Amino acid sequence: MSDYERFRSLYPEFVYHGYDIEETEESIGIRYNFEIRGLSDFNPTWKFIKQDAQSLKNNRTFNKLVFSLGMVELVSYWKVTCSPLVTVKGFSMTQKQISWWKKLYYNGLGEFFYRNQIDADPLTFMNIEASGNDDFSQHDNIPRDLNGCLIPVGGGKDSIVTLDLLSDMVPESCCYLINKRNSIYQSAYTAGYTDGQIVLAQRTLDKNILRLNSEGFLNGHTPFSAIVAFSSVIAAFMNSKKYVVLSNEASANESTVKGSQVNHQYSKSYEFEKDFFEYEKEFIGSEVYYFSMLRPLSEYQIASYFSDLKKYHKIFRSCNVGSKTDSWCSNCSKCLFVCLILSPFLEYEELCEILGSNIADREDMLETFRKLIGLTDEKPFECVGSRDEVNFAAAAAVRKMEEAGKRLPLLFEYYKTTTLYSEYRNKKNDLLEGYNKTNNLPETFKEILFKKCCRKGIIKND
Repeated sequence: MSDYERFRSLYPEFVYHGYDIEETEESIGIRYNFEIRGLSDFNPTWKFIKQDAQSLKNNRTFNKLVFSLGMVELVSYWKVTCSPLVTVKGFSMTQKQISWWKKLYYNGLGEFFYRNQIDADPLTFMNIEASGNDDFSQHDNIPRDLNGCLIPVGGGKDSIVTLDLLSDMVPESCCYLINKRNSIYQSAYTAGYTDGQIVLAQRTLDKNILRLNSEGFLNGHTPFSAIVAFSSVIAAFMNSKKYVVLSNEASANESTVKGSQVNHQYSKSYEFEKDFFEYEKEFIGSEVYYFSMLRPLSEYQIASYFSDLKKYHKIFRSCNVGSKTDSWCSNCSKCLFVCLILSPFLEYEELCEILGSNIADREDMLETFRKLIGLTDEKPFECVGSRDEVNFAAAAAVRKMEEAGKRLPLLFEYYKTTTLYSEYRNKKNDLLEGYNKTNNLPETFKEILFKKCCRKGIIKND
């Protein structure tokens, strides 16, 4: 019997008991109450800083958002035992809602199932029973004056490009941060935002999950960007912002494992974006419009755009491993990907200075490089670009360095020995001209993106 089957047998029920809200004039605190029956309670918390003293504790729409954020949070604790039954207290849900959540969980846990060698059935991996006195059938229908954007900022190049694209909207907009990181603040300040325009949320995990992980219970990746989605709409609702503007690009749709639906970035994909937009509109009704500004673009185009934003080059951070120390670890797939995708547009010496390492000249990064260019079935389980994008970037970097008479780093020398090099050296690169029409950008934002990107030559102006 596998651990998955054993834990499901020993702990057949996970319970979402509800949440408590503690509100002051300065903040709103949320404490969730989850339980794996017979094993452990969990009480993760959120704290949102308020910009005004308006009370939201008894607001129906706010409570639907808080409940829904809890539905995303619970999957991090549910995965400890993968209990076959999830009992939800407080709210009742329709079968359509339950199916929506099961789809998110199943696809968002694709990497978790794959890496733990779990053959989960999409219909029976979890059953949800939701009973309570409240439901989602009625909206508040209270007119609200909404304006401006709330822009989630992670400190990496993608959200910085969004900040620059929306630079004319700074006065009526704000940045959204989950937990404090210096690079995120510096990105916001550099973009022209003040402390009063930074909306901070503090998220705390229950320590019991760390204990159980150390004891051998199941662990793995969960759909964090879905947490960003629901929490950012809460932040926008609290601050009367009309739009939540994400920075997820077209290549987030590509599967991580060839020939499968396993996608590390599922909750950054257009499929999830569309599903989330429709769910929020039908079942919550906050009037906040959620979309990704960069969905029409590839990572290759974003890198080209970002390469011109010199004032951000010393402050941006895309490395998850180094996030706690606000640094580049220079040993992970994300660091190497950033080096590769920017290499056609920045001098290699600049990249070494930014990353603090000559990362493409290291033999210990060869296997990671092979995964990024698609010589293995698996890409790295990280938020990295498509295989095509990495190959076009590597081929362009080799050409640029050779034309300048520079020595090629080890990984680029290796790349020249592969059949991929000759393929992509001679292949027409349409990535700097494309425009992905499968997106949810409102017309005003399409015009902004198209105008600025055409000016920089990264969208073809037909």
